[in-house]
Amino acid sequence: MSYHISKTLAVPFEEAVAATVAALQKHGFGVLTEIDVQATLKKKLDVAFRPYRLLGACNPKMAYQALGIEDKIGTMLPCNVIVQQHEDGKVEVSAVDPVASMQGVENQELARLAGTVREMLRQTISEI
Repeated sequence: MSYHISKTLAVPFEEAVAATVAALQKHGFGVLTEIDVQATLKKKLDVAFRPYRLLGACNPKMAYQALGIEDKIGTMLPCNVIVQQHEDGKVEVSAVDPVASMQGVENQELARLAGTVREMLRQTISEI
């Protein structure tokens, strides 16, 4: 089982980031955090790294349900979505697969909810 849901795009990096944020919002996900990994690594380690953005996406309704089912599930929230540019110039968008990430939690109700969120993220990624 793959741990991510991905799609490759032939658009400029910043356009891909904006399209990803818009698609997430359309499907009820807010972006709580946005980390510019390229800039952070340059500042902290003085190394060159490809354009890479880490978005912390959260669907409040789904998060609320998950927290009601499993009180420590907050350790696995929010859903991480990355946008990265490869050497060939193509941009890849990847979201964590909640079903894969929740496998270590033995809770069938949570597994069903993770399946719902997986489908929401698949739909989101497919529309970018």
